[in-house]
Amino acid sequence: MTNEAPPTAHQSPTERTFHGDTVTDEFAWLMDKEDPATIAYLEAENAWTERATAHLDDLRQKVFQEIRSRTQETDLSVPSRKGAFWYYTRTVEGKQYGIHCRVAVKPGEVDPPMGADKPGEQVLLDGNELAAGKEFFALGTFDVSPDGNLLAFSTDFAGDERFTLKIKDLRTGEILPDEVTDAFYGSAWSADGSVLFYITVDEAWRPYRVWRHTVGASTEDTLVYEEPDERFWVGVDLSRSEKFIVVDTQSKITSEVRVIPSDHPTAEPALIAERVQGVEYSVEHHGHRFLILHNRDAEDFALACTSVDNPGEWVELIPHQPGTRLESVDAFARHVVVSLRRDGLTGLRVMTDGSTDTYDMTFPEPIYSVGLAGNPEYETGSIRISYTSLVTPDSVYDVDLVTRAMTLRKQKPVLGGYDPADYEQFREWATAPDGTRVPISIVARRGLVKNGDNPALLYGYGSYEHSIDPYFSIARLSLLDRGVVFAIAHVRGGGELGRGWYENGKMLAKKNTFTDFVACAEALVRARWTSASRLVARGGSAGGLLMGAIANLAPEAFAGIVAEVPFVDPLTSILDPSLPLTVTEWEEWGNPLESAEVYAYMKSYSPYENVAKLSYPKILAVTSLNDTRVLYHEPTKWVARLRAVAPDGEFLLKTEMGAGHGGPSGRYDAWKEEAFVLSWILDVVKAA
Repeated sequence: MTNEAPPTAHQSPTERTFHGDTVTDEFAWLMDKEDPATIAYLEAENAWTERATAHLDDLRQKVFQEIRSRTQETDLSVPSRKGAFWYYTRTVEGKQYGIHCRVAVKPGEVDPPMGADKPGEQVLLDGNELAAGKEFFALGTFDVSPDGNLLAFSTDFAGDERFTLKIKDLRTGEILPDEVTDAFYGSAWSADGSVLFYITVDEAWRPYRVWRHTVGASTEDTLVYEEPDERFWVGVDLSRSEKFIVVDTQSKITSEVRVIPSDHPTAEPALIAERVQGVEYSVEHHGHRFLILHNRDAEDFALACTSVDNPGEWVELIPHQPGTRLESVDAFARHVVVSLRRDGLTGLRVMTDGSTDTYDMTFPEPIYSVGLAGNPEYETGSIRISYTSLVTPDSVYDVDLVTRAMTLRKQKPVLGGYDPADYEQFREWATAPDGTRVPISIVARRGLVKNGDNPALLYGYGSYEHSIDPYFSIARLSLLDRGVVFAIAHVRGGGELGRGWYENGKMLAKKNTFTDFVACAEALVRARWTSASRLVARGGSAGGLLMGAIANLAPEAFAGIVAEVPFVDPLTSILDPSLPLTVTEWEEWGNPLESAEVYAYMKSYSPYENVAKLSYPKILAVTSLNDTRVLYHEPTKWVARLRAVAPDGEFLLKTEMGAGHGGPSGRYDAWKEEAFVLSWILDVVKAA
């Protein structure tokens, strides 16, 4: 660390009063993104962080080169068939973005063409050409019409996830005059490709309107559906059967779905079932019926069906089974595949149409992640799945749904002689303060001795029922090969152990997420995987809230904390309905405007509100100026308050000035960002 002093934010206190409580905020001025003083402060923070980590330059470059040297830079995905074409994405060494391509299916061709040479290849979109001269680039929608003639695509050049939607004629290569600004993710084509449905957002960045656009028409687009309730988002998609446009409306705990025949796109949306507070359901078209995955009187969800011609009564197909969380359903012409979760592991269940023949796929490793991958074709007797674990690189299999035979199409190459046998994965359990057992997934170099002094990294999230399942990472090898233990804390608030696991880590039970994580850290130390002096915690977004909370709750349990795009000032944000996402988030965190109990509870754990004069571990906060999901000012204010209240701590802030929630968009830029974080971690845990 340099001996210079870090930037100091001037204090300009503002006061707010809720439920009789007056709160002073010294750094509210940092919320103004347009204020030149804010930009100057962020740039000063970046300069300070660069100087403070200058001693890691060589290590950072070495880690970056390790990531790059292990990655097959010129590569391509396994082609997926849709209609008359195989679709795939390829990358080229030295280029930041993927190139989206297709080739025609040859007569009698069943298996995907796997060679790098693709005669007759048609480039649909080249991300590198689109991104030329831009600091940031992301695709939102990428949607080919059913006849294969048109491509709807949307681009974001700022990172704020406000996209410009365009249409490309794939027969001529022409970009049509049709254009929509400020579009959201998601689109759906009519059966004949003459009409495109898309979504726009309101001022709070809530997707709330579905529009119908006639290709080539000069008339105004038609509003198909508008959701007035600010708790709800809307989405639009074309069913796999290509028979229905599906308009789904969802809050955090309630759903409502409408459908439009794709061959009659001007028809009024037909309601499947009226919303009932607390009931979630999704719809998948399957022949004469709609499949409905729902939680009506079924905490871990059940599967039912209803008639396409007259949606009404739900007929049970898979009853509710506590402990087996049904997560999604995918329909094919002669089969149904249910994605599920049981005992902390993902799984797939296959149902044969018109038969009671049902089976769950099995896999050899004790810890793994599996799920469907792509599968745009409805008329098929096989499905494509993705499989990975902490030691197995991402693998793509085609599964024959009748014979159950699995064919490995591709495993992600790891260059440099990677051997999974050189590493071991484990499942440990921690005991939370209330007696709940919390699973931990662990990977380390084979033969590592549990001597109580190994460097370690503990990752966590724990919100929105989002599960952090075991996954492979090339970048992580730079830690493991230096003797670092990597662990995932599957804390409550996530969905690893079913809906109840989520419910017991949200709203007025949110603190379970934080105490679970601390319990996992303590369990790693007790089992002699590591020691508190060599343990770093890492989390992002809502996982960044977790990082901020455990910094206040148990600073002595960690040597360092990495908080990426962290939600560390939740009370301020959730009290302001004008901010993006706030109203839709009330069903996750509670509404502190209406409830004094929720207000007091959130204030008791909010990282920003609870900064104290403690001996904090070293903290690295990473954010992005154009992030729409967690605004940059949250970590900026948090670091400023940490410095003001605990001046002896080492707190760094790094702001990407031209990116969004996911950080840098180009793959090389993302690798550099990861190398920056990993080198900081290695330095803190003394493994550099």
